[in-house]
Amino acid sequence: MKTKLFDQKTFTKETAMIPFALTDILTETAGKHKKALLHFWQFEQSFILGMKDTRVNHLSKGVKTIKNNGYQPVIRNAGGLGVISDEGILNISWIFPKEQVSIDQSYQKMLDLIQKAFPELTIKAYEIQHSYCPGKFDLSVEGKKVAGIAQRRVKEGIAVMMYLSVFGDQQQRSEIVRAFYQESLGTDYGKNGYPDVWPSTMTTLSDALHQPLTIQETKKRFLQVLDIDETAQNALNWIKEKEQMAQFQKKMDSMQQRNKQLEELNHVSTL
Repeated sequence: MKTKLFDQKTFTKETAMIPFALTDILTETAGKHKKALLHFWQFEQSFILGMKDTRVNHLSKGVKTIKNNGYQPVIRNAGGLGVISDEGILNISWIFPKEQVSIDQSYQKMLDLIQKAFPELTIKAYEIQHSYCPGKFDLSVEGKKVAGIAQRRVKEGIAVMMYLSVFGDQQQRSEIVRAFYQESLGTDYGKNGYPDVWPSTMTTLSDALHQPLTIQETKKRFLQVLDIDETAQNALNWIKEKEQMAQFQKKMDSMQQRNKQLEELNHVSTL
């Protein structure tokens, strides 16, 4: 099956909810039309919070820490834990029809893809303890995490989503995430399924390769190992063609409702 490419421009803080709503619609549409899709997307300085992160003891303190470090918080439409996204992080959503593919098999497909894209590295999948957003399909090089994978299933489609640390100060990213949990959890830091983040457990592809690596070079590597059937186009335009804009707006409304608590926290802090 050939793969359709969507190479999105960087989302700003004003448009930060779009990719989460978009992923659900693309996944549903991919399943319905039996299409494979690859979606590249990035954020400006953002701290993506999982639903579990909204249940910390002192969310307002954690959010204040995020903003003081120059990042914008946004709550995604899935469980799990927080990750940083900025100019050195490439987000990749690989979307395809279910076709009886198990959860682990779907994760394995993403591992196989990145391994083909970076054959000079040995990339392994297992949980990197003390990393941020730890999971059994953390992707690591020589024991240091370079990427995390999540998965969503919407109707007949599957989206395997990866955040990939390409370049940048991973130490600083980890310190910002650690500070969020320290402030928001207080004496419960590192307990109840929340990570005690050790910056030394994570790295970037650039550092693993011991050479500079850009986002464009990274994209090119993935495209060289996938069978792409068309040049990149705008994902929003594509779902318009598929008459899915009404469903997309419903997803956006849901995202806005979910993120209202951040607006309320911001309002309280300014009183």
